[in-house]
Amino acid sequence: MIDKTHIRLAGIDAPELDHPYGKQAKWAMVQLCKGQTVTARIRPELSYDRVVAECSLPDGRDLAAEMVRAGMALDWPKFSGGKYRHLEAPDARRKLWRADARQRGKLKMQNDC
Repeated sequence: MIDKTHIRLAGIDAPELDHPYGKQAKWAMVQLCKGQTVTARIRPELSYDRVVAECSLPDGRDLAAEMVRAGMALDWPKFSGGKYRHLEAPDARRKLWRADARQRGKLKMQNDC
């Protein structure tokens, strides 16, 4: 959120706060941004009533790329063209898919975290 505006990072899919791994993803983002000025390049589309933006840190790091690299988000090829896929941790899709499946009640709770 920047100045009370909810912003969705362009090109990635991260868990919502109320989903498994959602709080971890939030705190990973907080750690990346803490004490820094974030630059947001707003894109024309909206996603779930949120502004979509490409966001970067003063040193030029792309926040979406950093979240994918940290295993807290997945590349969303439909919107990124596969820009972040090479940064995904080997188990990220499995981990975040399973979390999503558990949240929707399609997978029994297992010791997979």
